[in-house]
Amino acid sequence: MLTVNAYAAPSATEPLVKTTIERRDVGAHDVLIEIRYAGICHSDIHTVRGEWGAIAYPQVVGHEIVGVVTEVGTDVSKHKVGDRVGVGCMVNSCRECENCLAGEENYCLNGNTGTYTAVDRDGTITQGGYSTHIVVDEDFVLRVPESIPYEAAAPLLCAGITTYSPLAHWNAGPGKRVAVVGIGGLGHMAVKIAHAMGAEVTVLSQSLSKKGDGLRLGADHYYATSDRETFSTLKNSFDLIINTVSAQIDINAYLKLLRLDGTLVNVGAPPEPLPIKVFTLFGNRRTFAGSSIGGIRETQEMLDFCAEHGIAPEVELIDADHINEAYERVLNSDVRYRFVIDIVSMR
Repeated sequence: MLTVNAYAAPSATEPLVKTTIERRDVGAHDVLIEIRYAGICHSDIHTVRGEWGAIAYPQVVGHEIVGVVTEVGTDVSKHKVGDRVGVGCMVNSCRECENCLAGEENYCLNGNTGTYTAVDRDGTITQGGYSTHIVVDEDFVLRVPESIPYEAAAPLLCAGITTYSPLAHWNAGPGKRVAVVGIGGLGHMAVKIAHAMGAEVTVLSQSLSKKGDGLRLGADHYYATSDRETFSTLKNSFDLIINTVSAQIDINAYLKLLRLDGTLVNVGAPPEPLPIKVFTLFGNRRTFAGSSIGGIRETQEMLDFCAEHGIAPEVELIDADHINEAYERVLNSDVRYRFVIDIVSMR
């Protein structure tokens, strides 16, 4: 066992604290990664505060992880010592169900093993990337292209794939009109990726305060949803809407912005139900859908796409002792657009 430094939540109500955790010995198919950077996702905050259900404490979160391989198991063939690699939201799956066999491990019918708060193969609870090292099965380790800035690569492993997957699945591209609801950690990546795919991109944000950023990131249009005229002006406009916010919104008003056979996809995860008026779906044969990260194959595809198109998240780098402050700033929407922890500061 390897003892490593980490930051953990002692309970749902206390700040994260510096501690140590144990990592399993490197098995035949495992990779030991020295973590260099870890992104802060809103999901981390929901999790440690018990907003998505009870968890075991102490808990180390973080599922946007990049680092360098420092040891490989005897049977590892996909990675070698010195490789730049990443780990996202899952570290294993059953590998036997039809979804896993189709390369969609994120939809494992037996439940994939999350990077944190999940039961690992040895019966322990998985601990995430707010730590100096992690041991992961080689099949769930991604290659990080050299052209992606190291410190900016981490959020691609959640924010990047969470938005890339629905954009790819619903065929965003030339001739398609795509709207992105919200321009935070997820939304700003959706704008960049949809623009690179060739779609006409519109940002729908609460206010116009980030309009300059939205246009710089690749949006063609930008509207404030606090102005009710927006919903009249844009009625029947979009082929695809990606909703990235985790707050309550009038989902029926957004559905009415869809064209014939248009789809609204939720990737934000509000803790409360979103009420749907079924008659709203009847008009224009609209679809309301959800999407959850991506499989390992698609995540690698996303990383390669971002490398090819020069896409990287907009990040603010912080030391580990500023994690709790960063959490409060995330909750106050005071970050443009993703906090990344410099893990060297944790050693």
